[in-house]
Amino acid sequence: MPDDMQNKPQTPPTFIIWRVPLFRLLAINLAAGVAVAALLVGGLLVLNPGGLRDLIFADESPIAALGLLLFGFVVTFGSAAMGSAIMAAGMPKADDATPRGPGKLVAQELTRTVPR
Repeated sequence: MPDDMQNKPQTPPTFIIWRVPLFRLLAINLAAGVAVAALLVGGLLVLNPGGLRDLIFADESPIAALGLLLFGFVVTFGSAAMGSAIMAAGMPKADDATPRGPGKLVAQELTRTVPR
């Protein structure tokens, strides 16, 4: 084995997808959407609007009903968070003072010399 391979410090292996900024952005926003969905389902169970909690837990398999309800909320809020992150990716930040795009057109006086 060459000497440069022996002296190189060993780094722990990382999941390769975390190195891609787009996937990292999507995963973080998906996690935020899942957290919001779980909070909302928990809030629905606590508040019991229209007897929803009583209806779910009176079923033969309340886990299936809760799973389907949570799945619907995760799909909704996870995709909304991911979509808003993608759409906001190209927007300038509030502290970014550099203008983007082409500069403004400025009118200039045209001078033309006529040969004699």
